Amino acid sequence: MDAFFASVELLRYPQLRGLPVVIGGGRRSVDDAVLQAHADLPLSEIPAAAFPLLRDYVGRGVITTATYPARQFGVGSAMGMMKAAKLCPQAIVLPVDFDEVRRFSRLFKSTIAEIAPVVEDRGIDEVYIDFTDVPGGQREGGRVLARLIQRAIFERTGLTCSLGVAPNKLVAKMASEFNKPNGISIVYEADIASKIWPLPARKINGIGPKTDARLAGLHLHTIGDIAAQPLDWLIDNFGSGTGQWLHDAAWGRDDRPVVTESEPVSMSRETTFERDLHAVRDRAELGEVFTQLCLQVAADLQRKGYAGKTIGIKLRYDDFRTATRDSTIEYATADAATIRRVAGQCLKRVDLGRRLRLLGVRVGKLVKAGAADATATAVRVQEPQPAWTPDLFGQ
Repeated sequence: MDAFFASVELLRYPQLRGLPVVIGGGRRSVDDAVLQAHADLPLSEIPAAAFPLLRDYVGRGVITTATYPARQFGVGSAMGMMKAAKLCPQAIVLPVDFDEVRRFSRLFKSTIAEIAPVVEDRGIDEVYIDFTDVPGGQREGGRVLARLIQRAIFERTGLTCSLGVAPNKLVAKMASEFNKPNGISIVYEADIASKIWPLPARKINGIGPKTDARLAGLHLHTIGDIAAQPLDWLIDNFGSGTGQWLHDAAWGRDDRPVVTESEPVSMSRETTFERDLHAVRDRAELGEVFTQLCLQVAADLQRKGYAGKTIGIKLRYDDFRTATRDSTIEYATADAATIRRVAGQCLKRVDLGRRLRLLGVRVGKLVKAGAADATATAVRVQEPQPAWTPDLFGQ
């Protein structure tokens, strides 16, 4: 989907189309003042000048997404909003409406499934679609079906998307970025050298910063640079598994099927604080946040019908170091009190002397609720939990 979070907001505020807009940095309450000040106007008629600007933002938030006019200034997803304010101070800031985004996510995916039912869910704004056995799926190399999907999504949601059509998932992923927004890109096997090899190595889905740095150290900057290396050389430098994968990826080879059903490995919740918090001096505030994260993870598990045996925590310190700890219990659970108790024990195994930027809670080793190793506590829907004493280490 094209700038999905921002596009959903522009349905609410169409008067902001064509303007630089960033999404992130807070909850829905951030723009309550704007709505209250213009309560007599429809949302679509609130003047653009009434909305808060990025230059006035103060906090620790990061950008979820940005409209394409904002991206022209170098603003992008996962960028700190204070940093983005230096690049595009005139951008309008809107908070994330997760409920609305999830609603549109379900809507666009169900629209696709009505046309091409073999769909792999890849997150809130992205899917893989197998065109192979869809009637007309091969016409014009898949372009006819791609246009049909684009049109159906727009008619159902008012949102645009970009599609990459290729022989496999690896190349289709890259192709989907070629012609944004609202574009369709077709890549045949014969196009690998001309369309894929000139791209930076990082464009291969799976090459992260560390691998990219290693490639750059070996003077391999493009996908074509990797493709030019003998397989044995790549294996010598990256090991048998990674070396073989790099060789195949650079040549556009990928035999992974489109998977219509998959089980989640873990579920987690985390939050970045507006200011750094100290485990002692801000004990009560951290305790409340910690409890809320445990409640949210438990609710996610129960809503989706899972329980987990491994419970862990994630901390990010003021110097950006990250620490994680986890503990595996005997039975799978989706109980908030149990999650908090075990996560609290994990907290006692990390350094709490530094101030904290981020706190997270994770439950892994998931099983379907009701499975043989899930407890009765895990499978029943919990009643609202009582408030715990706001003590970071409280049990």
